Amino acid sequence: MRIAMIGTGYVGLVSGACFADFGHQVTCIDKDVGKITALQSGKSQSTSRASTSLSRSNVAAGRLEFSLDLKEAVARADAVFIAVGTPSRRG
Repeated sequence: MRIAMIGTGYVGLVSGACFADFGHQVTCIDKDVGKITALQSGKSQSTSRASTSLSRSNVAAGRLEFSLDLKEAVARADAVFIAVGTPSRRG
């Protein structure tokens, strides 16, 4: 299955890496150029060595990729997950 994971924060990145580890083709998308550039070069904002290792191994296996192109990733996806920050309610 092709999965588009919108957001590369702690939830999106770890979820995307886990789906990829299950054998799915995952594209993690973010609008932050710095994050995507770092992830494409093998760097992660995660403090967990396990999730960093999981991401790297699935990138190496060709199951996990990172992109800025939301339209393309969503168009070729069988499933889309939205993992972006949710604003808290006032009061």
